[in-house]
Amino acid sequence: MPIDLRSLLEPTHSALLTMECQEAIIGERALLPALVEAVRASGLRRNLGTLTGRARAAGVPVIHNLALRRPDSGGSAANCKLLALGRRGNAVLAAGSPAAALVPELGPEPGDYQLGRLHGVSPFHGTELDPILRNLGVRTVIATGVSLNVGVLGLVIEAVNRGYQVVLPRDCVD
Repeated sequence: MPIDLRSLLEPTHSALLTMECQEAIIGERALLPALVEAVRASGLRRNLGTLTGRARAAGVPVIHNLALRRPDSGGSAANCKLLALGRRGNAVLAAGSPAAALVPELGPEPGDYQLGRLHGVSPFHGTELDPILRNLGVRTVIATGVSLNVGVLGLVIEAVNRGYQVVLPRDCVD
């Protein structure tokens, strides 16, 4: 039986989640040049800017999931290559810092949510994401951002584990 996308994406029970769309990750202060090049080639930032604008216009909550790190890396681990690479650079992803800021195409706009985490690769682990989604009446999450092979994958798996429907727009993930 085909899925009715209109029903699945009904604005009253959907939320758009962005994953790590920050300056030190896909912006001018990026630590991984190859990721920035892939994002540039795919048009991810432009596509996400368009999608977040349309979501807001439709009344869909936009929730930005941010990777954060203290200057001393306290509370975070380097138990996988991706997390270890994050410790190499000069950019400290401290809350409120230019490195941790969203790329300009995404805002933030008034009404957006910004949730940070100091550890792990999934925005559901150790954050307020799940209770916020439930309190908003969300049943479908639209997963966007980077990195498709780790962070977005973790977001999708954890969302499904918690009972959410997940939509993954191909032109809004890298």
